Amino acid sequence: MVILAAVRIEQLEYIAAVTRLGSLRGAAEELHLSQPALSETVRNLERELGVELLERKRSGAKISDEGRELLPHIAGVIEAVDRLRDAAGDQHRVSRMVRLGTVNTATVPLLIPVIRAFRATHPVTQVEVVGAQQGDIHRALLEGSLDLGLVNYLRGDDLPPDFETTELLRGRPVVCVRPDSPLAARSSVGAEDLLGEGEPLIVMRAGYVMHRYIHRLLDGRAPSFSYSTDGAEMGKLMVAEGLGVTVLPDFSVIGDPLERGGAITHRPLVGADTDVLLVIQRRRTASVPRAVRDLHRLFLRGARATAP
Repeated sequence: MVILAAVRIEQLEYIAAVTRLGSLRGAAEELHLSQPALSETVRNLERELGVELLERKRSGAKISDEGRELLPHIAGVIEAVDRLRDAAGDQHRVSRMVRLGTVNTATVPLLIPVIRAFRATHPVTQVEVVGAQQGDIHRALLEGSLDLGLVNYLRGDDLPPDFETTELLRGRPVVCVRPDSPLAARSSVGAEDLLGEGEPLIVMRAGYVMHRYIHRLLDGRAPSFSYSTDGAEMGKLMVAEGLGVTVLPDFSVIGDPLERGGAITHRPLVGADTDVLLVIQRRRTASVPRAVRDLHRLFLRGARATAP
């Protein structure tokens, strides 16, 4: 109890910032502290806890294995203090930030309107949007460096028990093409068309659900030529620029600004008998900060408005 009483909440917030940003320098810049002052604060916390929280090397500092094990507890303490301030009606903590990880599949059609609505009701609360793969989002949710995560699953996938998972959108894979593509003249597109000598196939990198889906659809066969990219947004831009075609959930294409502007369109995919789910997840915890709850609720409302 004596040790815990000596630990200050800002020390824990500093450790959380170093973990999230990956360096003392980045955390110092965000926190408006000098790097030596931040480093000394962290060293004081390490002395109080008797644990080396950071691994310090010439190339920089990163969270240690011991520190990573403590991150869920650190996040829990920060959340508890937030709840206390909220219950006391503390309106001075204007720098509260909600951190959202997303795989980008529905970023433009869903996320942007939700962020706009959240801004209208929470003008002093910042939202940090982090694009990442599903595995990275899950790790960050467990560590407490993300509050919410938008990730994809294929129908029938097992859901991790560590998170509260709520379905937002459900759709079918479609082929995303330019309107002047020969494939756009067809009523539907089959797997053999994606393997042929026509347009290159733009594939999501390994680690994304749509990479797994394409591998299953093509039964392990490789197209004659393909690109690999990191996320649906870049895939749609590459299609708009005439570099090829890609396969995405319909909810990622319908309503996208590129689709509304006529730069891309989509066609049904023959044999697309698997639903793709977009879900929102958060770590199971006793309580959730009000701003996080409100953003979560806005995503549910935005999904209802976006769904066909």
